[in-house]
Amino acid sequence: MKVPLFKTYSDESDIEAVAAIIRRGSYWALGPEIEQFENELAKFLKVKHALLFNSGTSALHLLLKSYGVAGGEVIVPSFTFIATANAVVLAGATPVFAESEPETFGLDSADVEKRINGKTRAIVCLHYGGFPSRDSTQLRRIADEHGIVLIEDAAESLGSHIDGKMVGTFGHAAMFSFCQNKVISTGEGGLIVTDDQGIFERCKLLRSHGRVELAEDYFASINDNDYIEAGYNLRMPTMLAALGLSQFRKIEKVIQMRREKAHKLTASLSNVKEITVPKELPGHFQVYQMYTIQLPDKKTRDGLQNHLARRGVMSKIYFNPVHLKTLYTKSYGCRKGDLPSTEALSDRVLNIPLYPGLSDEELQCMIDEITAFFRGRK
Repeated sequence: MKVPLFKTYSDESDIEAVAAIIRRGSYWALGPEIEQFENELAKFLKVKHALLFNSGTSALHLLLKSYGVAGGEVIVPSFTFIATANAVVLAGATPVFAESEPETFGLDSADVEKRINGKTRAIVCLHYGGFPSRDSTQLRRIADEHGIVLIEDAAESLGSHIDGKMVGTFGHAAMFSFCQNKVISTGEGGLIVTDDQGIFERCKLLRSHGRVELAEDYFASINDNDYIEAGYNLRMPTMLAALGLSQFRKIEKVIQMRREKAHKLTASLSNVKEITVPKELPGHFQVYQMYTIQLPDKKTRDGLQNHLARRGVMSKIYFNPVHLKTLYTKSYGCRKGDLPSTEALSDRVLNIPLYPGLSDEELQCMIDEITAFFRGRK
């Protein structure tokens, strides 16, 4: 592709951060950089506790498990990456899919409220593509009124906020991802944040084999540890934490670069009447992890995507409905028509390239090919 969907942003400081851990020859696991990264993230997000994982999926899985959702239902969007729903299944609960609203593509609070019953244990809301969810405050109110948990899937939205309140602090807990296409990246990696000491301690226990940690590091102590529960090995390696620290120190620069590219796209594509560009709500700060346009219908969207592919410009549909994937149609009885608003939204969206290093030439190439497609239809 002449213009890929994304490129992970990095510089020499990232290379040196990883190389320093390798050269050290020790603490490739359980090194001090892990806790340092956690502390810096907690401070940035204004939360009491932050805990790193090997992936965002692992983080969400353990959050749900720690909140004891097994045997109950958890309301999730269908307009999301499949891990949002799969984590519910892995935690022993049943996902209940709800509609997403058309402005920020987050859960529609009105539809969520209709789906709450005596079996509901939690709501998992989505902050899509670097945009704070429109209904964040309403979803927390609903959760509190019904005595259930609100967990934020903020995988794509580190650094976004509403009136200064950071995404990840609206719910009882939240998770983030550091996968390769995220705002900052460690290749793979995840994070949970919470102000709940009990949930933090339980997630920490389950993250590392159910092991009771001693004052000394596991690999540097002659003493034996106790194990009080069957846990997992979901830790982030030290060299990835070091990479994360290096990436994190550039986060403001990276976000600014993303926003500048996004605003250039919006300025140009707003002139194409068939395209609906992303909407910035008042008081909302977007970090533009993705740039998603909406087209009038599926035929137009698919035509544009095929045209771009032929011209070497990558694009992708984020997201096709999770409730229509085979796992959920065969095992949970989901059917087309269950979520008409989500299904219609999924037929109109298209993600086009956006990343910090997107050059002016790549940007103009993409804009020219998109406008050429619509000129050719007239």
